Amino acid sequence: MKPETQAKVGTRRSGGILLHPTSLPCPYGIGDLGPAAYAWLDSLAEARQHWWQMLPLGPTGYADSPYQCLSSFAGNTNLISPDLLARAGLLGPEELSGRPFTAHRVDFASVVPYKDDLLARAWHGFQAGRVPALRRHFDDFCHVSAGWLDDYALYWAIKRTQGDTAWNTWPPALAHREPRALSQSRRDLADAIDQQRFRQFLFFRQWHDLRAHARELGIRLIGDLPIFVAVDSADVWANRELFQLDATGKPTVVAGVPPDYFSKTGQLWGNPLYNWKAHRNAGYRWWTERLRAVLSLVDLVRLDHFRGFEAYWEIPADAPTAQKGRWVKGPGGNLLSAIQKQLRGLPLIAEDLGVITPEVEKLRDEFGLPGMRILQFAFGGAIENRFLPHNFEHHTIVYTGTHDNDTTRSWYTHLTVAEADLVRRYLARDGHDIAWDLIRLAWSSVADTAIVPLQDVLNLAGEARMNFPGKPMGNWAWRFMTEQLTPHQIHGLAELTGLYGREVGSEA
Repeated sequence: MKPETQAKVGTRRSGGILLHPTSLPCPYGIGDLGPAAYAWLDSLAEARQHWWQMLPLGPTGYADSPYQCLSSFAGNTNLISPDLLARAGLLGPEELSGRPFTAHRVDFASVVPYKDDLLARAWHGFQAGRVPALRRHFDDFCHVSAGWLDDYALYWAIKRTQGDTAWNTWPPALAHREPRALSQSRRDLADAIDQQRFRQFLFFRQWHDLRAHARELGIRLIGDLPIFVAVDSADVWANRELFQLDATGKPTVVAGVPPDYFSKTGQLWGNPLYNWKAHRNAGYRWWTERLRAVLSLVDLVRLDHFRGFEAYWEIPADAPTAQKGRWVKGPGGNLLSAIQKQLRGLPLIAEDLGVITPEVEKLRDEFGLPGMRILQFAFGGAIENRFLPHNFEHHTIVYTGTHDNDTTRSWYTHLTVAEADLVRRYLARDGHDIAWDLIRLAWSSVADTAIVPLQDVLNLAGEARMNFPGKPMGNWAWRFMTEQLTPHQIHGLAELTGLYGREVGSEA
């Protein structure tokens, strides 16, 4: 049975742009949910776009990666807008001065402590009674969110006292969540715990206001849910029985993928693998609540590494690379059926890239999920026929590239002579404007939905790449400047969107 909510994709043609909020042009070193985000939504509407797609929105941990979050349920408080805090009366204008940040990249080493200080000031101002009207809303948020918020706030507070180390290196009483030790921590760290609760309150309050503005403009949001979670996370600390861990809390086996186009030795992600028997015995409740939490922020969710639900690559925890591993059967339809029943639908996109077997395709199609098609993969590197537009199905989302790809302009310069010739012959173009040539190809295809990274709209070179798979550090830092997005580009995208029947409300 296909879920009713799947009507959000596939009932009409549409287009959108992929841009993580951290890449927005804000004056505080990192993109946030303030004025620049509202201006961005206005630009999307002017370009006649229906979707804004982004990466996971959780609090980042290792290597500042949005795919290694400290919680599946919490929000990234670095996205909280200082301007909106000042507008609400939680910060004074003088507290927003002195911002020694580079404009084009996120310098996480300087941004994170700066934001931490601002949010601490906002908390102390709130405690001093600066905005008393917020107190009731804050208390309501804490009550409604207690199921995940209490564990996360406690985890965060303890982590700070332990030098920001992983929970499985903490004193055993804390690592193993002995009740007496947790009770003592709640008393000793009460202010820090409440401060993290308040930060989460601010994030969700600003996010929901921004989402309301998007809805007014007819724009819907696509989020991202990693299949795996970080070992150093409140998710694992509070639910050890749901993961394959040893007695000390360290993974016995870890996640990754075998050698592929992105890496000759595979990708060793290092995430703990699930104890699927424990999840099944619990009715997949944790998974359902995890997805429900993401859907409280967005309208549609890209389910990262979908093939891992059919079978996943299991790697020994002590392996130096991902080369030596084995495929293990995943929960498949049992999990998706349980989620569908609880959520009354599956508003999901299946990220079906990489090694895709007939079994994976069958699972995707059984639940009516749209898959992904990457135009770059049709011509260079991976080169698979399923990525050529003449092989597309309607119930598909086409991308020029994703956050894991090089920008199209840079990708084209690295093709072989034969590959570049194939691109030019297929497109009937000379390649001088290759990024927009691929955008046109995506928009003109039969795929119901077409998405383009903003880097390609801006026709940027490789320095604007968001992520290098297999490279552990130095990713996720790209930002665009307001002046880079010109009226010419906005109107050009609007023209293509109207021409190929992807305008909001179009029935073409």
